[in-house]
Amino acid sequence: MLFISVLGVCMIKKVEILMNKIKIYTTPYCPYCLRIKNLMKKKKIIFEEIDLSIKPEKFDEMISKSNGARTVPQMFIDGTYIGDCDHVHELDNKGKLDKILGI
Repeated sequence: MLFISVLGVCMIKKVEILMNKIKIYTTPYCPYCLRIKNLMKKKKIIFEEIDLSIKPEKFDEMISKSNGARTVPQMFIDGTYIGDCDHVHELDNKGKLDKILGI
């Protein structure tokens, strides 16, 4: 909710912000994971990082959601598989990533 006060009158306006939920499966020792996280930070995108070194039980989840991809990073938006670091950067270079991210 956004509260706006105008001359002592309080008006309430509901503001809906559509944000895509972004998940990235990573490990701390992966240079490609660092690249994809830096790209998201550069674009000021909030994402959930699933560190497989801390949560190894999520590895099978990543594999099943990514149609068998076993390497990190793997990125998902609203549950839809986007791809690995190279594919995400390729989308960015082609100008398609911002549209997918909703920015």
